[in-house]
Order: sequence, then C-alpha cells, then structure tokens
Amino acid sequence: MESYNKYRVLGVFNRKFKISEPHAPPEVTAAFKQYAEGATHMRAEQLLKFLVDYQGCTAAHAEEIMAKLFLHRHNIIGLTLDHFFHFLFNSDLNAPINSQVHHDMSAPMQHYFIYTGHNSYLIGNQLNSECSEVPIINALENGVRGIELDLWPNSAKDNIHVYHGKTLTPPVPLLKCLESIKKHAFIKSPYPVIITLEDHLPPHLQAKVAEMVTHVFGDMLYCPDSESLDAFPSPNDLKNKIILSTKPPKEYHTANDKPDHTSPLHEKYTSESDDEVGEEKLRSSGAPEYKRLIGIRAGNAKKGLRQSLKDGSNNVSRLSLSEQRLEKAADLYGTDVIRFTQRNILRIYPKGMRVTSSNYKPMIGWMHGAQMGHGKLLQIMKGLFRSNGGCGYVKKPDFLMKKGVNNEVFDPKLTLPVKMILKVSVYMGDGWRHDFSHTHFDAYSPPDFYTKVYIIGVGADGAKEKTGIKKDEWIPYWNEEFVFGLRIPELAVLRIEVRDHDTSEKGDFGGQTCLPVWELRQGIRAVPLYDRKGLKYNSVKLLMRFHFHYDSSL
Repeated sequence: MESYNKYRVLGVFNRKFKISEPHAPPEVTAAFKQYAEGATHMRAEQLLKFLVDYQGCTAAHAEEIMAKLFLHRHNIIGLTLDHFFHFLFNSDLNAPINSQVHHDMSAPMQHYFIYTGHNSYLIGNQLNSECSEVPIINALENGVRGIELDLWPNSAKDNIHVYHGKTLTPPVPLLKCLESIKKHAFIKSPYPVIITLEDHLPPHLQAKVAEMVTHVFGDMLYCPDSESLDAFPSPNDLKNKIILSTKPPKEYHTANDKPDHTSPLHEKYTSESDDEVGEEKLRSSGAPEYKRLIGIRAGNAKKGLRQSLKDGSNNVSRLSLSEQRLEKAADLYGTDVIRFTQRNILRIYPKGMRVTSSNYKPMIGWMHGAQMGHGKLLQIMKGLFRSNGGCGYVKKPDFLMKKGVNNEVFDPKLTLPVKMILKVSVYMGDGWRHDFSHTHFDAYSPPDFYTKVYIIGVGADGAKEKTGIKKDEWIPYWNEEFVFGLRIPELAVLRIEVRDHDTSEKGDFGGQTCLPVWELRQGIRAVPLYDRKGLKYNSVKLLMRFHFHYDSSL
C-alpha cells in the first residue's frame, strides 16, 4: 500500500513524496529461499532449522518463538516471505539480546558490575539544581541498584536533609527518599539495592538515621551478623534486600566527663589499649544501632592508595576512589587494583569539577574490575547494563576474577590478540513516519538518514563506521556490512545512532541504542531505538544482522 507526504515549498507549491510499505531486504529474501527450499511457504520444521542454524537459538528458545509465532495461525501451511520478514522485524519476538536474567547469581557480590547512580537525588546539575526523590524513583525503575545519598543536618540540627553539600541545591528530606526507595526498589529487579550514604552528620543525627531506616525498611534491611564480613553474600542471597554502605562512625576519646566531638582517636589507640589511656575512655561517636545497620563497610585510602589496595585484611570492604585516582592507580599498579576487586568492592565517583553529575568514562573502571561507578557516557552505562535481563547486576568476565598458580592476575597493560571478529550488517530502518511529524527532520522533504556504528571498547577495540546517506526516504535501505576485530569483547559496547543528514555538522538526531557485544544474539535481529534520554520509541527500529566468531582460548 502506498501513501504520500506533501511538503509546501516557499509557501507557493507542493512537493509529493511516495511512501511505500516496508519490504524484505535481499538478505532476508535469500534466507527465506534457502530454508523454504524454494517453496512459497516456510514450514514449521524449516523455520525451526532456520532459528537454530542461522539465528543460533537453542532448541528450547526456538520452540518458544514458534509457539508465539503460530499462536494465531492455526490453519496455515507455513510462513510466506511477508510473514517471515515481519517476524524478523518484530523486536518482541526477535530481540538482539536476551531479556531474561541468565547469569549465575550465586557468586559473592564483588563478582558483579553493579548499576550505580551518582548524586541520585539531583534533577539536574550538582551546583544549583533541585533535589528530589523523583530521580531516585526513575533510576530504580530503570534497573539501577546503587543509590547515593548525601546526608547533612538541617539548619536546626534536629533532622536530616539530602543535598549536595556546599552548593546551592535545595534539599529533600531523607525520609521522603527512603520511602521512595522502599516503594520502587524491586519493581524492575529483585536483586539488592545498595544505598551509599555520604554521611556528614553528628552522632545524634546518625542515631536518627538508624531509627528512620529501621522504621521504613524493617525486615527488608540486610544487617550482617558480624560487624566485619570475611566474604560478601551473593545477589541471590540478598534478593529483595536493602543494603546500607558507609564508613563506620569515627571513635572519639574523652577526658574525664568532657567529651571531645572533634578530635578522632589516633590509630594507635585500640579497644585493647583502654588501660593505657588512663581516665580517657573510648566511646563511639555514632549510636551503636547506626553502626550495626551497615551492610557494606566503606574504607578509605589514608594509608596511601597502594597500601589500601594491598591490605591483607581478612575482612571485605568497599573503597571509593575519584576517577583521577583510579586513572593514576591503573597506570601505576593496575594488577593491584584487579587483585583488590577480586575480594572487595571498588566504587568510582566523577571528577569534583564536573557541573553535571553524569559520569566518568566507565571502561577504565570495568577493565580493572571496579564494581560501582557512574560515568559521563551515560548511554554506554545503560548499554552494558542491558546485559542479564537489565537486572542491574552483570557477572564480571572470568579473566578479571581468575588467579594463577603464583597468585598472578590479569594485567590490563598486556597487548592482546584479536579474540572476536564481529560483523555488523545494517539492512534497513522504519518507524520514524509513525513517531515523528512529516516535517520534523526537514520542512520541505523526507529525511536523509544514515547510521553510525561505534564500538566503545578497551584500547584498540574502539572503532566507528557509518553507512551512506539515503536521500528523501522514510524507510531507508542501506544493506551495508562492517567488520570489527575485538580483543576484549566481554567489555565492548556496540553503539548505533541514526541521523538525518543536513547542512549542520552533526545532522538531526534520529535515535540510538547501545548493546553489550558479549550478549548479542547472532543472526538477523530487530533493534529498537531510543531517544537521547534513553526512552524507547514506539515504532523506530533497525533490521540488522550480527555474525561473530571468537576463539575462547585466546
């Protein structure tokens, strides 16, 4: 069926452009002919063979697809080419990645990358934007499992506010944030939510935090049996649990009955040395109930970064580093970072000079096993965390967790051979005519679409290509293939972006997506596109093919 768009040029005359319905590109037609063995219909057993051999489906997954596909087709002899094409271009039936949790979730928590937010309560930039529970809700419902809250006393010193300290950001009450987390934490994913508390509170308000947290979360709160853990539980162990992560309250000492709330007890004093300090008694600056609620203890690098990374303690903890310190550590002693992240959790936070609380480039952190981080390339983060059904926990590659016979670990500075050859074919796209007005991209004619294909990866794996421009087409057909050699495909993200070519340098945005390379399904796939904020368009999608070969021994 054909339709037309009319464009009024200079207010004087109309231009008409024909819009045809989408049709199967040559590769789809060829696959149909091959598996239908030249017939006009593809029988069920032929479709099953196509799904297993060409698409790489397991037999069980293929049967599941066929059950859905033939649900309303009881009396047909098979699929026509048109049926076959529409099935392949259906992103619900033929998605590019698995939408279900499929990683082993029984390993300790440090074995996973954890989808984490930074300044999760900010609506905009971190200098003067509004603080609200709404960004927290949005983050949780998009699969984020790490929420950060900065806690400060209110002006009367009798309650707790959440805001970015020493800035103009107006605060939001802590209680409102906690209640929002409870209500929305497990809508998207059942796996644990970690609340990182940046605590700037005096002892009496720490006690109040403990009271609030206990009241709001109740049995949802994970409280370890011991103050010190020798191993982290697994995501499976902590399903539907809330975990608090912060530094334990500092300890202070008093002379007689005159408390000193300002001077931390020097490291030389321990709980075994009470007799040596005479009348000066140890006391905790924070209420014991606050300390008891900390599920993941945060440490610091005051002894020196390398010493902290090489700490031989039997207890596990979380260490936070700025991206600058991570880059320094990665450059000077990257294997120490990896060895640390094999037992502990490493959180990376953005440069303090950034106005936006978007994020650092996450590849450096991922390459060194850092579990928690939030980077400037937000869509890249979303791309990796589409892995494993979008549950917010992604199992780290085995090479980041292995140790050799002499305790050696992976060296990020090694020059590695190509492990995977990835071929990406961009066949066609459709949906803009449904989701945009006919003058959105150009007032006088249909759009001139082209597709940019990027590999966001470690070191030499980074690459970019683009298709030719298809002029005046709402349904562009490119039929182009690109080949990428990847050394660490486990950490690579495929970014796809469609633009309308015009006289501006970048052209008008037409949609994007980021997909984890290691999770890609082979074969011809329907790839839905998203807007700049990561919201999925109703109709816009591409028909693509992914073909890869890799040598797991490398």
